[in-house]
Amino acid sequence: MKAGRIRIMVVDDHTIFREGLISLLKQQPDFEVVGEAGLVKEAIEKAVSIQPDLILMDIALPDGNGLDATRQISRLLPETCVVILTILESDELLFDAFHAGARGYLLKNTSINKLIASLHGLQQGEAALSRKQTSKILDEFYRLGKTQLQDEETPQTLTHRELQVMEFIAAGASNLQIAQELFISENTVKNHVHSILQKLKLKSRNEVVGFARRQQRFPVTIDTVISQIFLSVLLLDQFSFLNSFNL
Repeated sequence: MKAGRIRIMVVDDHTIFREGLISLLKQQPDFEVVGEAGLVKEAIEKAVSIQPDLILMDIALPDGNGLDATRQISRLLPETCVVILTILESDELLFDAFHAGARGYLLKNTSINKLIASLHGLQQGEAALSRKQTSKILDEFYRLGKTQLQDEETPQTLTHRELQVMEFIAAGASNLQIAQELFISENTVKNHVHSILQKLKLKSRNEVVGFARRQQRFPVTIDTVISQIFLSVLLLDQFSFLNSFNL
């Protein structure tokens, strides 16, 4: 997602929640809410018309599934980031969301500060995921990619540690998160990343991710991993009357 002011569209069928979220987003000087929708069809039509930088997408919508909308929007507008914002915590939905092209999966029990940090992180190529969700996705990447990583001819020039680092890069992990997962220093991770780029003749981390996708190592498309985002806790605090609604 490009740098600068983030143009956001919010898709949620609960009007009070949607308007409360929009109100909070509008308080941020570098956010611009450019549209809203409560239906799948409406979301797709408005997205194509407005072409926002970011869409916050609910899953359960009256006329269909937000993941279907995500899939179509990601195909029609590849530069638009779609982030799922839902009350549904499910491994199956998490993986389905990224297969559909989502760049994040956030739950509605969150804090606004973490939401803001997450949206800003998208501009740096990061994905919106909790540590728990990150672990699940990385485990799945490892399970699906381990055999292919061993069988592919080109990456055999990489060391075992470099292969591990490349897996994390393809999963979207930051240098800090890779260091934490592998129990090495962040500088060591940077050295491994530099070596991977040199050996594979690539110029950036994004090219490493693209390389992995082309080799079909990692079927899920995500960018980087950031802290857990939970939005509706603060929303419910600031809009206490929401407690009488089933959001």
